[in-house]
Amino acid sequence: MASIKISLRKKLNTKGEYPIVMRVVKDRKSKLISLGITTLLKDWDIKANKFKRSHPNCNQRNRILLELEQKGLKIIDEYIATDTDFTLEQFEEQFKGVSKNKKTVFQFWKEKIEELIQVGRTGNARAHRDTCTSFFKFQKNKSLKFHQITPDLLLKYEVYLRTKGNTDGGIGVKMREIRALFNEAIQRGITQERYYPFKAYKVSKLKGKNIKKALTREQIRLMEELDTEQLAHLINSQNYMIFSYYMGGMNFVDMMKLKWSDIDGNRILYKRSKTKGRFSTKIMLPVEKILAYYRNKHSKTNYIFPILLSNELTPTQIENRKAKTLKKFNKDLKEIASLVGITTNVTSYTIRHSFATNLKYAGISMDVISETMGHQDVNVTKAYLKEFNDEVLDNAMEKLLEEPEQGYFYRVAS
Repeated sequence: MASIKISLRKKLNTKGEYPIVMRVVKDRKSKLISLGITTLLKDWDIKANKFKRSHPNCNQRNRILLELEQKGLKIIDEYIATDTDFTLEQFEEQFKGVSKNKKTVFQFWKEKIEELIQVGRTGNARAHRDTCTSFFKFQKNKSLKFHQITPDLLLKYEVYLRTKGNTDGGIGVKMREIRALFNEAIQRGITQERYYPFKAYKVSKLKGKNIKKALTREQIRLMEELDTEQLAHLINSQNYMIFSYYMGGMNFVDMMKLKWSDIDGNRILYKRSKTKGRFSTKIMLPVEKILAYYRNKHSKTNYIFPILLSNELTPTQIENRKAKTLKKFNKDLKEIASLVGITTNVTSYTIRHSFATNLKYAGISMDVISETMGHQDVNVTKAYLKEFNDEVLDNAMEKLLEEPEQGYFYRVAS
């Protein structure tokens, strides 16, 4: 997991001596931590990494180095024993005994963002970065401590966001990010629960109250059957729409990451990025046609769709590519909808929501719908629906290809 090594730094100080440092290595990254001890080169055994007998206090100094090494190893062992991931900065803080409650909100937030990037959760990292940037445009004091985030300060931040044109939904997202950060700060001992401001400031009041709208199966088919032969710029987006809809309202990011190796016979097996739930979905005829279309394109990558253009992209590059292509996808969906006479504001979420709505009005249980698409409250749904086998879910999906027998409504119970 990690290793440490005591050695001599190769840079002289102003006294003409060499500092002794501890090098900590984790995940191919390293950090040098000064031990506050220096020596002349002639008194240092480079091979053994300890003081030579020529040093007047060699025994005492070597004993100190051994104790420091044992201290570092003990910290690593504690992380391993509790199955806790850590950053090099966190190791240094614990090694040096830096008081956690002296850490500012800004410092902790930056560390949190870096941790998310390191584990590949770039979407969450971007959300935290955006909220951090917004918050400190409002609150310019980067020395702010957690106990200074009061209900009154949060209310003032909410007012500030409203003056910038933010809706309840957008404000709610930012407040939930701050709440999550505060909860983690409590868990890590950086602040105390008695300072928790969200008992008084309720994030729940910021829930969006918009009526969710979905497309009927007939509207989906109009978009599906639009002739894009002369509209080359819409071909991919039309295919992504059809694929998402007939794959259980598959999220764009999951579709983007699909590889040819995820296909197993007449099924596609994948893990949802957001919930980490595993899904096995039958390949229906519309999906089969799209797979055939891209299989003939001879892509240079392992991905099914031409969204990620290299197999070697970093998590940050993947996140940037997702943001760019999702923006185009949503723009194209609006154009496709307009071309077939649909005035609804169609987005990738609309397609996902339409899948659920259309199955509901085809008589499929909401429990089964939740299982097919990894709906909200996934843990509860998964616990309740463990017994649903592929046949039950496949039969539900087949309903999408049947003609509707009743009207549609746009208000859907959440």
